[in-house]
Amino acid sequence: MKLSERLASAGAPAAGGSAPKPTLVAVPAAAPASSAAAPKATAAPAPAPAMALTPKAAPTAPAQQAAGPAGVPQDALAGIKQRAANALFERMGARFSDPGATEHELRAAAREELVQVIDGEQVPLSSPERARLLKDIEDDVLGFGPLQRLLDDETVTEIMVNRHDQIYIEQKGKLTLSELRFSSEAQLRTVIERIVSKVGRRIDESSPLVDARLEDGSRVNAVIPPLAVGGSSLTIRKFSKSPLTVKKLIEFGTLTPDMAELLEACVKAHLNIIVSGGTGTGKTTLLNVLSSFIPGGERIVTIEDAVELQIQQDHVVRLESRPSNTEGKGEVTIRDLLKNSLRMRPDRIVVGEVRGGESLDMLQAMNTGHDGSLSTVHSNSPRDAIARLETLVLMAGMDLPLKAIREQIASAVHLIVQVSRLRDGSRRITHVTEVQGMEGDVVTLQDAFVFDFAAGVDANGRFLGKPIPTGVRPRFLERFEDMGIRVRPSVFGSMPVGSGAGAPWS
Repeated sequence: MKLSERLASAGAPAAGGSAPKPTLVAVPAAAPASSAAAPKATAAPAPAPAMALTPKAAPTAPAQQAAGPAGVPQDALAGIKQRAANALFERMGARFSDPGATEHELRAAAREELVQVIDGEQVPLSSPERARLLKDIEDDVLGFGPLQRLLDDETVTEIMVNRHDQIYIEQKGKLTLSELRFSSEAQLRTVIERIVSKVGRRIDESSPLVDARLEDGSRVNAVIPPLAVGGSSLTIRKFSKSPLTVKKLIEFGTLTPDMAELLEACVKAHLNIIVSGGTGTGKTTLLNVLSSFIPGGERIVTIEDAVELQIQQDHVVRLESRPSNTEGKGEVTIRDLLKNSLRMRPDRIVVGEVRGGESLDMLQAMNTGHDGSLSTVHSNSPRDAIARLETLVLMAGMDLPLKAIREQIASAVHLIVQVSRLRDGSRRITHVTEVQGMEGDVVTLQDAFVFDFAAGVDANGRFLGKPIPTGVRPRFLERFEDMGIRVRPSVFGSMPVGSGAGAPWS
């Protein structure tokens, strides 16, 4: 959406207050100063609601009587913000339509104009109050309203809007209720429409749910009525501006140096790897780290519902699925993209997540010369991941016997990496499991690493354990030797597995 469209549809933003713990509530905008026909005491409020800050300790006080910065009433501040938004649009109208202006240039020009508009109001404000008022107006007119502060906060990893007046956030693995809120359902809907329109998606009563992404790659899911009964719902999974590296994951305790050495060797040896885990466990983050081990000279094709992978190599083709249009036509599924990717001469195929019949096409690709593929699947254990893949293959609509499906899985998938979010909020790799083959009708698995839960927790409730080797030598080490890839003898515990250089992650 262009900046001019944002301004045309934006409601009035929040203003700063002097209260130490503010919360956002809806108040009516002030009537225009030129309304001479009606007495001031009975002036009709403008139809668009504004957002204002009022002390949380006094929720029963009328919003119109609350005081803002320097004792300015909140309804007066609402009027200032409404006039500022209108004046900004009038001043910037021609420049908003300039095709040669970048988003950054437009934002910088809009900020300069806002400063002049606020100065023209001649309201007694201190420097911090004035800066806060400008930030509130900018967030609502140019950004995503109250969500902008949360998006700018790097400690916030997930934003969950249950309804316009209830926003939860995740920080350090823990959920807390934010004091920020939208002024109305209408403002929340405006923000949702801004987000989805920027990536060519739509959301309305005929298509009331959508997956989208922000410019920084953060994943967005929105659901509106009638599906969302209590009001529109918005969930944003934020991603770090700089991708997490394997060293960072080691520092966080997600994996160990030995495990990192093994996973790097597995990726370089072109093993097919499935990252398994529940919602919010860090599957995509781990997939990004695994993809960083792919040599720079290989051609990578990524396939996703909404682009969120942060592949660091240069030779990358990113493909994204597309929903149907208003006429129910034009849909391009993950399965369509996966089939097409086989004609693009990929060295690696990275599927963000398999959740349907495309799993059959992925397994066939793995079995027909496209080794080294990576993907994720929702499941709670490596054994569950196998069962989940079986179910997804059946969703392809092919009448295949269960044993044939299991044989496909056993021959295609070499390694399952299970990642879990523990009750202390940390995300850890709990299993690195080799898929060894078939015994009768059963897919045989062998753990190379398992998480040591027996170590207990510390005084703060954080798990003291870490993934430890089982001492079992995986069968794919023969493939390592054929390709000249070495791992240290100590990686698998006491079992001698050959010789090699020291761990690069220590």
